[in-house]
Amino acid sequence: MKIQGQAALVTGGASGLGEATARELARLGAKVAVLDRNAELAAKVAADIGREHGDGCAVAFACDITDTASVEAALAGAEAAHGPARILMNVAGIGSAKRVVGKDGNAAPLEDFARVIGINLIGTYNVSRLFAARCAKLAPLAGEDGEGRGVMVFTASVAAFDGQVGQQAYSASKAGLAGMTLPMARDLAQHGIRVCTVAPGIFATPLLLELPEPVQQSLAAAIPFPPRLGKPSEFAELACHIVTNGHLNGEVIRLDGALRMAPR
Repeated sequence: MKIQGQAALVTGGASGLGEATARELARLGAKVAVLDRNAELAAKVAADIGREHGDGCAVAFACDITDTASVEAALAGAEAAHGPARILMNVAGIGSAKRVVGKDGNAAPLEDFARVIGINLIGTYNVSRLFAARCAKLAPLAGEDGEGRGVMVFTASVAAFDGQVGQQAYSASKAGLAGMTLPMARDLAQHGIRVCTVAPGIFATPLLLELPEPVQQSLAAAIPFPPRLGKPSEFAELACHIVTNGHLNGEVIRLDGALRMAPR
């Protein structure tokens, strides 16, 4: 699918990997809706994109991906601004680190586990199902792919495959996204909607860059090659390539410099 002229949705688009993806989509000619719980920051990113690529090319909406009414309102607002979306970038998510049994000898709170699963896995599914229902009603795009209608991308993590101590909730949520990729792609094939997942390693997101410099250097040193943190722009470029490469479907792609996480 050509990105030029298409309407795209980016959850978690107000910062980090989501912001980089929203900016790359706009650079490639898409009309972008920045969806994020932080409405103020989302509006700032959309305004900045508009100044760089033209007024109206980016809009922002407050969106809680775990709340169906919130998602529906954001999708409706984005469609009113840019027309029906054919591209969905699911980037919103949270991290967590809790040992099953804490230093105090008590079990980890179940609420913490449920919250991470609820946002990262169930929230992503929530947005995806609502997007897919809208996208399936669109006319197919002309081209060699015949009945193609849209593309969605999930954001997993290398923690889905080699999670570290304390990452039970985070790893489970990201493994769920990896496991959902192929059946979702098979399910939506009848509607001409492709589904892929990117599993990033250690990236230079704003949250990670708040860590002390020695910690950042230590993390970078664990990456075989190149021995540096991943750039959000590299994630964005891969996510956009998935959209343009019509034969990529049902696949989980690690983007990690050959990193395999140690136990701790």
